[in-house]
Amino acid sequence: MRVAFIGAGSVVFTRNLARDILSFPELGDTELVLMDIDAERLAGAEKLVRRMVETAKAPARVVATTDRRQALAGADYVIVTIQVGGVSQWESDIRVPEKYGVNQCVGDTIGPGGIFRGLRHLAVFDGLAQDMADLCPGALVLQYSNPMAILTWRLALAGLRVVGLCHSVQGTARLLAGYCDVPVEELNYWVAGINHQAWFLTLEHDGKDLYPRLRSLLGSPEKLNMEPVRFELMRRFGYFVTESSGHASEYVPYFRKRPELLAALVEAFEADGTEYSAWFDYGRTGGCVTARQHKDQAYEAEVARQIDGTEPIELFRSDEYGARIVHAEQTGSPLRINGNVANDGLIANLPEGACVEVPCLVDRAGVHPCVVGTLPPQLASLNRSNIAVQELVVKGHMERDREVVRQALALDPLTAAVCSLDEIWQLTDDMFAANERWLPQFV
Repeated sequence: MRVAFIGAGSVVFTRNLARDILSFPELGDTELVLMDIDAERLAGAEKLVRRMVETAKAPARVVATTDRRQALAGADYVIVTIQVGGVSQWESDIRVPEKYGVNQCVGDTIGPGGIFRGLRHLAVFDGLAQDMADLCPGALVLQYSNPMAILTWRLALAGLRVVGLCHSVQGTARLLAGYCDVPVEELNYWVAGINHQAWFLTLEHDGKDLYPRLRSLLGSPEKLNMEPVRFELMRRFGYFVTESSGHASEYVPYFRKRPELLAALVEAFEADGTEYSAWFDYGRTGGCVTARQHKDQAYEAEVARQIDGTEPIELFRSDEYGARIVHAEQTGSPLRINGNVANDGLIANLPEGACVEVPCLVDRAGVHPCVVGTLPPQLASLNRSNIAVQELVVKGHMERDREVVRQALALDPLTAAVCSLDEIWQLTDDMFAANERWLPQFV
């Protein structure tokens, strides 16, 4: 079996996913092909994975290359974890919109940052899709890069076998299990929507609905401070959303407002003293970028210690779905995940062909998305506001049309909450200028 890691220099993802594969004895005899355009980061990833193979005493083979076509040739699985432009371009995604009063937390899903991050990646994904059609047309793409929905949508249009993977459902399940004081492995849930804005439609333990217990926490300031936006969305719309409060605040027009209202919201909602506060970044310029840099530095320092042998490598299995999917397909062991796939009649009141996040069953025959039916109308409406942006980004890219991209930005809930149409058109032009290196295809 041959597994290609495209973007293997993303050491954290590579470490977790390679370790997960090696944690399954049945997958020990795997060829792990690491590919990245950054030779230095690739070399670090290669050393780390070789150390992991030694630790596992597995017969796995490790190959490293900067040549994408070489990595893809004959691959059975393709894991995509690229970040086009790196952290410096991401910082630009945050800072340029700030000049117009658009304060993003992470800016990797929709919003000005997510839109242009998507366009940068789509330019690369075109080549990736073509290479896969030539070299490994039957491979399954395990797509981890953000913006998840936009990029997975594009690969599905290319006719590839693809599932977009995130850890927000698993992470939120653990959070809710803690809130409801039940073991996470005993939690039963059914989650659907779109990536970063999917909804816990059911939440049960031993057949008992846990939502009454969860709603009782609306009277607990301590709990509300941990996740103010998510609890507020549940209070108003009835269901708990899968992404953190900082992220969730970017996808709706209610929280990240003009300065005077923002100050009041900060006072009411900000969770001072918790690990989440830096990620909210309510009005703190560049806070999300700084937090990400600090986290990356800590990870890379840990990886360096693991490479030089001063810190042991433990082969435990993470919550990521990637290796579990590979194991289920290779062994036939049944598995249920939440995956991002094309909406082929899966959620009736969301647009056909859009990228939706739904429960999926996995076995030797592949990934089988489950039909959810209709979402509660208020949830579908929130999702559709985001899907409208995603659809226009994909369309704008495929037609190389700046005007369509401007329209995508105009429909973005956060941007529209603080900018006039004239400002949005100018902001779009400024974002194109900041991304000129990556988007030469736009006239």
